[in-house]
Amino acid sequence: MKKSKYYRDLLKKMAEEWKWLFTYIKRYRYIMLLYMVIGVSASFMALGISVASKYLVDAVVQHQSDNLVTYVVIVISLAIFQHLFQAASSWISALVSSKSSNEVRQEIYSHIILAGWEDISRFHSGDLLNRLESDVSTISSGAISFIPTLFTRAFQFLGALAIVLYFDKTMALLALMSAPFLFISSRFLVSTIRKYNKKTREMNGEVLSFTEESVQNIQIIKAFDLTKDYIDKFTQILKEYRKVKLSFDKFSILMTLVLSLIGVAVSYTCYGWGVYRLWQGAISFGTMTMFLQLSGSLTSAFGALASMAPTAVSIATSAGRVMEVTGFEKENDNDREKAIRILCESQDTGVSVEMNDVSFAYKGADNPVLRNISLAVSPGQTVAFIGPSGEGKTTLLKLILGLVKPTQGEISLVSPSGEKLTLSDSTRRFCSYVPQTVNMFSGTIRENLLTVKSNATDTELLEVMKTVDLFDLIQELPLGLDTPINENGNNFSQGQLQRMAIARALLRNSLIILMDEATSALDIETENRVLNNIMVYNPNKICIITTHRESMLKYCDRIIKINSKGEMAEIKKDLVK
Repeated sequence: MKKSKYYRDLLKKMAEEWKWLFTYIKRYRYIMLLYMVIGVSASFMALGISVASKYLVDAVVQHQSDNLVTYVVIVISLAIFQHLFQAASSWISALVSSKSSNEVRQEIYSHIILAGWEDISRFHSGDLLNRLESDVSTISSGAISFIPTLFTRAFQFLGALAIVLYFDKTMALLALMSAPFLFISSRFLVSTIRKYNKKTREMNGEVLSFTEESVQNIQIIKAFDLTKDYIDKFTQILKEYRKVKLSFDKFSILMTLVLSLIGVAVSYTCYGWGVYRLWQGAISFGTMTMFLQLSGSLTSAFGALASMAPTAVSIATSAGRVMEVTGFEKENDNDREKAIRILCESQDTGVSVEMNDVSFAYKGADNPVLRNISLAVSPGQTVAFIGPSGEGKTTLLKLILGLVKPTQGEISLVSPSGEKLTLSDSTRRFCSYVPQTVNMFSGTIRENLLTVKSNATDTELLEVMKTVDLFDLIQELPLGLDTPINENGNNFSQGQLQRMAIARALLRNSLIILMDEATSALDIETENRVLNNIMVYNPNKICIITTHRESMLKYCDRIIKINSKGEMAEIKKDLVK
């Protein structure tokens, strides 16, 4: 009973996955239809060759010279056209596969990028890459060709069966001997293949995740003399992956062997029956030749149809894994027009930020990170959030950025005219952000800066470099702004990278700048120069910072403390210790 329910649930889940797949592959329906027509035509030619061969052989045996040339021409013509159609089918498959691969990959990538931050951040980047590459490849290359191939194989099988039935019903029944075995074993095959497919992909994702993470943190690994430990751990992961892969391969080989033996048994039984009928004089040599060809065609077509079940399972498994990262609610930028209008109106005067009774709890968490936060920040103010690590300061910045939404309450931007705009993904265009962990992209310094303002001039770029006290460094570098930044910025110090991140934020010239421990890697003297320059650079803007450094607080107009319960209290500067 439990097994039956499990199997029903499995089939239901696979049906849902294939239904989701159709939303992607239906756009290729006309090409798929052409693919089917060509495939059916090639199968029709193959069946025609079998029938024509019967009459050709009979003409040879009976010395019918008048018909011999005609049958030779028919067989050769059908063979040529069959191969032409097969070549056309292969070319169309290659064209559709490459096109669909790019389009599906682009669409899935967009889903990942546009997914809510809290939803997508639960996945390791290595796992996301595995889904984006391996699973999308399985979907694009398999799903598009699956239906045309299924239709073509079914036509080949039914066509061969119809011809054999016409000439000898017993031969047709013998050719179908393997059907009961395949039907009875289908439950076990489908569930086992799905289990192995899912486990293999999960293990592959684990390998990619571990590789990516260890390469990115190679400095830490070396610094703590962990190289041998990580090599050993990677070796162990590979052993586990190999164990799963070998187990799957063993199952596949045994399944293929059993099916092959059954196919051989069916073929030789058909062959024996044909010889017996020929011995009795019930059929001609031509009919015997046709039976041998068609029995092989029946067996291969039936085997191909049976082997499509694992393909369907594999495609559905990949679809299910991709569905996990595309089923989240997408950011929609619904308030785009209103946000752009208010932004244009407020460029000279700035906007206010209002938080009204805001609470927030992460999904699955028992307790809120922030409780009942109410605060109003006016243009030109610099506000510092202080408190112990892990008490919600960074989360507050994520709320202002619209990366997460309040569980309770509302955060709004207020224009000089009093118009309110609830914070969302549309309001990020008001903000510049300097994260706690510096994130610079591979490329040059110039390219990293231009990501936030593509039309910025060299004068603007150098101006922000002066603001963050990096102008002298740029002058000393042989390539200046065109100096490459290595992966993770390992050719620059953390202090230099932090200042580049601040420069990038300032270049955007946003009305609100958010700085999360943005000067933690700077010495006090450099920090003083940079913060002084920022205040001059942003006189009418809101600056919200999180910090543990008392030296930063002298630049702040207001200081807000977040306690261990996620509650806020505004305190005076002279009370900060």
